[in-house]
Formats: sequence, structure tokens, C-alpha cells
Amino acid sequence: MRHCISVLLQNEVGALTRLTGLFSSRGYNIETLNVAPTDDPQVSRLTMVVDGSDEVIGQINNQMGKLVDVVNIHDMTLGEHFERELLILKMRLDIGGYARVQKLVSDAGALVLDESQASFTIQLVGRPGEIDAFVREAGETGDLLAVARSGSVAVSKGIVTLSSYDDTRRLTG
Repeated sequence: MRHCISVLLQNEVGALTRLTGLFSSRGYNIETLNVAPTDDPQVSRLTMVVDGSDEVIGQINNQMGKLVDVVNIHDMTLGEHFERELLILKMRLDIGGYARVQKLVSDAGALVLDESQASFTIQLVGRPGEIDAFVREAGETGDLLAVARSGSVAVSKGIVTLSSYDDTRRLTG
């Protein structure tokens, strides 16, 4: 099963290595990893997507919770959540490709950053599946030159936040 896991992590040297090592030592690949600062300069928010059984991911989540650098953990896929990804895609358009790519951009609600035929660049924010489909369609419209994806970021739906998660359901796996 696909798991989208968010972690509040102290900004300490080696903290990210210790955390991701729990997955690699068990043979699990992290599909996407996004780390960014929070409103607290001593804490970063890490969001990762990993495939694995509920039981194994639950065990890894519990072991992550024992790391001194981990402030809190929440497996977003256990409840309702909002998950998005940023895509910046650069492509070379074939003759006649401009009209096709404009329709693709319009249908997806994307933003054009550069309209040059040699380096047409698009920005899109959407769910991971929408991003996958957009990249496939763009590849049929022109030659893909660069595909940069942020990886997933997610927040729980409703009043629960990651920083308050321990008050409601700590380390549910």
C-alpha cells in the first residue's frame, strides 16, 4: 500500500540520515521526499511517500518515533488529507505542437512560464496521479527536456494538525 507520511523533525546534523536509514535498512525505497522549514526555525516538516504493507510501515513509524530528532509523525493515508505536488516541465514543441500544448495547459489549469517553442516551460500543481497523467500527455505533445517534481506535501483534513497530532492519536501506523 502507498503511504504518505509527514514528520516534524528537529533541524540537527544527521537527523534526516537517521530517519531515512530506517527505511533503507529494511529494503524499502522512499518514492518521494520533501523537506522544508516550518514556522519554527528549529523544526522542519518532512513528507515522504513509500510503498509497503500497513504492518511494516506501522513498525517503521513506531521506530521513527523513538528517534530523538523526531518531534511527531502522522501517516496521512490513515485518514482524510490533502496531498499535492508541484511540477515544472520543459519541452521542445514540434511544428503544430503549440495549439495542442495550449489545450493541455488550459484543460489542466497549468501556468505557462516560457512560451518559447524550443523550451516551452509549464508549472502545474495537482494530485500525484494528475501530475503523472499530465507528464504522459505532454510527452505525446513534444519532446520532454526536463521534468522537475517536488514530491508530495500533505496536511490532514479538518482540525488535526501534525503539531497537535500527539494530543489525538500519537504514532498511529
